Amino acid sequence: MREVYSPFQRNHNRLIVMDIRSAELTKYAANAMLATRISFMNELANLAERLGADIEHVRKGIDSDKRIGYHFHYAGCGYGGSCFPKDVRALKHTAEELGLSLKILQAVEDVNNAQKSVLLNKISKRFSEKLKGKHFALWGLSFKPGTDDMREATSRVVMEGLWARGATITAYDPVAMKGAQHIYGDRSDLHYAETPLEALSNADALIIVTEWKVFRSPDFEAVRATLKNFIIFDGRNLFEPDEIKALSGEYYGIGRGEIC
Repeated sequence: MREVYSPFQRNHNRLIVMDIRSAELTKYAANAMLATRISFMNELANLAERLGADIEHVRKGIDSDKRIGYHFHYAGCGYGGSCFPKDVRALKHTAEELGLSLKILQAVEDVNNAQKSVLLNKISKRFSEKLKGKHFALWGLSFKPGTDDMREATSRVVMEGLWARGATITAYDPVAMKGAQHIYGDRSDLHYAETPLEALSNADALIIVTEWKVFRSPDFEAVRATLKNFIIFDGRNLFEPDEIKALSGEYYGIGRGEIC
């Protein structure tokens, strides 16, 4: 193995040898640590919102501490996919079988489950729970950019919550729309758009769930002209609140205040 990996280790040794059980635990522990960082930032974001602080400023501040670093500190509307949820649950289950309770990981899971409903709660509060007959544009279906995977994706919680309240949705995702069609089939309350801008037609607000790069720099004048109301619920803090405010829009981010 050392010989096989030697071409990739010219700068430093990347091969660590350990027993099988330690190697297995290392894999689960790594994903659980990353999930913990995400849930911690989401808890801070919820606190920042109530304090009138901006979680993006807080993130940059703590990231400047070399002991903390820069990765997995973005507040948002919850993590999904297969690896993080599965590995957190696997560690908890293994510990329970051995008579241990991993309280931190239970909290990580609880926070993430609650965080997936944050956008839905903001939408319901903005429209005073009167969502029947409302129509929303949804940008992003996959649990993260670069994949069509919708397993445990926040988009599913948001869409199903809106449908339960009588709203309809037009969604756009660069690669995950076929997956959504496979999951939900033909529904009268779910439509798909060919472009991000097309999804905004006749929508009461825009909801952003996945941080695809194609969503990062839209033509805000075109967005404002296409939406019925220039209201953005940004589940990944892609935009600067002041930029939306300057165009007389409403912006609801994660940990950035209720209305900016």
